[in-house]
Amino acid sequence: MTATQQAVRHPLDPLTGAEIARVRAVLAEAGRVGDSIRFPCVLLLEPPKDEVRAHRAGAPFSRRAQAVLLDTATGAAAEAVVDLVAGAVASWHDLDTATHPYGQPAVLLAEYDRCADLVRADPRWQAAMRRRGVEDWSLAFVAPLSPGFFDDPAERDRRVLRALTFLRHHEEDSPWAHPVEGLIADVDLISGAVLRLEDSGDVPIPAEHGNVDAAAVGPARGTLRPIEITQPDGVSFRVDGTEVAWENWRFRVGFNAREGLTLHQISFTEAGEERPVVYRASAPEMVVPYGDPTPWRHWISYFDAGEYLLGKNANSLRLGCDCLGVIHYFDGVVADDNGDPLTIPQVVCLHEEDHGVLWKHTNILTGASEVRRSRRLVVSFFTTIGNYDYGFFWYFYLDGTIELEAKATGVVFCGAAEPGTDSPHAAEIAPGLLAPVHQHLFCARLDMEVGGVRNTVEEVDLVGLPIGADNPHGNAFTSKTTVLRRESEAARLADPSAARTWLVRSTDSRNRLGRRRAYQLVPRPGPTLLAQPEATVTARARFATRHLWVTRYDEWERFPAGDYPNQHAGGAGLPAWTAADRDLVDTDVVLWHVFGPTHLPRPEDWPVMPVDYSGFLLRPVGFCDRNPALDLPDGTASCRHCPPGDCHCAH
Repeated sequence: MTATQQAVRHPLDPLTGAEIARVRAVLAEAGRVGDSIRFPCVLLLEPPKDEVRAHRAGAPFSRRAQAVLLDTATGAAAEAVVDLVAGAVASWHDLDTATHPYGQPAVLLAEYDRCADLVRADPRWQAAMRRRGVEDWSLAFVAPLSPGFFDDPAERDRRVLRALTFLRHHEEDSPWAHPVEGLIADVDLISGAVLRLEDSGDVPIPAEHGNVDAAAVGPARGTLRPIEITQPDGVSFRVDGTEVAWENWRFRVGFNAREGLTLHQISFTEAGEERPVVYRASAPEMVVPYGDPTPWRHWISYFDAGEYLLGKNANSLRLGCDCLGVIHYFDGVVADDNGDPLTIPQVVCLHEEDHGVLWKHTNILTGASEVRRSRRLVVSFFTTIGNYDYGFFWYFYLDGTIELEAKATGVVFCGAAEPGTDSPHAAEIAPGLLAPVHQHLFCARLDMEVGGVRNTVEEVDLVGLPIGADNPHGNAFTSKTTVLRRESEAARLADPSAARTWLVRSTDSRNRLGRRRAYQLVPRPGPTLLAQPEATVTARARFATRHLWVTRYDEWERFPAGDYPNQHAGGAGLPAWTAADRDLVDTDVVLWHVFGPTHLPRPEDWPVMPVDYSGFLLRPVGFCDRNPALDLPDGTASCRHCPPGDCHCAH
């Protein structure tokens, strides 16, 4: 199917190209846009929930956008809110980047090239390359990276990128295979000064290539036979603008420069009653902290949404490669560095896929068997941040379950060492190529609306009972439920030994048994942030120290590490919000769930890493009155190749 870019018809529709152009025009008319002004980010400011819920098709609605502006001549930064209906600047706020806790807007795409050009022109860098025997550095790749925060006086009130160097042997060569160890440069992007250049060590530059194209890998195997996915009668979902309806599910698809894919007003219908489940779902931040204490890598702790923007770096997806089957695509529109609209074609993929058996039972008395196959609706996008590629896949199942699966792939980040070097903090994955240990810690934001606005969160553990009058034989176990009443009680760790989950219960909706309808967050926990409490990355990524946070809804609490994690001292976001210790019972609650792999690299991850999967489930618990997938058709009855009810052809 073709991609869609609809006119604005609903308050939650993403910003269009015309609206982004209008944001820039309004600010220019107000005298806020000069030759040196750039736009790190432009985002939709979603209307208040009451306005959204009250909206009816065809009725007018408010429309606002938030623009972050950066003066590349002076370093001054500001936030502006533009009223798109009135065509006016609704508010203007200068950002104080010179005072603790500092913070900078996200990195501009043009700043990567500016940083690289400044480093390559520096005589000290050129001398360092010559010392390594590199006289022609036309193919050198200077990789600018966010510098973290270490309260360095030389970096205060400066917009800084920290650059490492890699080599290529030819134009198409992968630079990540050839790190220039011990060479690092700090660049002031505003003044254009190379603040510091460190050159230490004479480690050989690894020579083995890391290319994965057909020419480098060789002939593809010919043993795999085709698998064809066809839907001869078309798809089962319907798309109307940004609204998607599929079986019992209904939701809206959004996209923005920072988070990428967002989902809105997710509801599930049972027995003709449509009930809300999640008001808004997204993955608004992730941090990638490295565990190597060497001077060249101890500072690496990327905030891929807040520093680099997941949506602005998203991929255009290709049929047959990124997506398989009968596909509906959505285009995405973001603002480029100049504040002009930039369309990313086919950025979000929507399709159905088979998912094995959903339920089955064979009657042992009669031999009669009933089985129904599972199917899921997939909504996904991919983004590339430097060497890593991340896919975010939201799955909707016929039994009322929602799943988010994050897929980490791409090229592991490496340094160099003498071949055969052992390190407790890195693994040699190719001769002389060391990949440091690191983590990918995603944070999902789940603005819940289970059966209505008022919800309460409960923590549920499975516990064994001691032998006694209530458990004379020692076999009994039960569940223990703890209500998370305040934000101070709701920063939680998962506990696999107790099969810990969290229930979001409705205050206002009950099932046929008289119980409060609920949805259950089922984690697949790994380690939280492994950096020490005193580490600067811990202060900046405090959200990653817990698997779950629960907050009372506030429209401005959008990003778990705060609005500007780039060069920020820390403390913003979840730790600051939860210090208010707001009441969480029978109110509008937001769940923030941290998950993701801790990566101990291995040779099998080179030269490209097989997908590492992580994620979680949201599944109904008493939200429905019975199995909502009982009425699925018998697959044998729909086979086109065999007699009705007598399918033996595996179709």
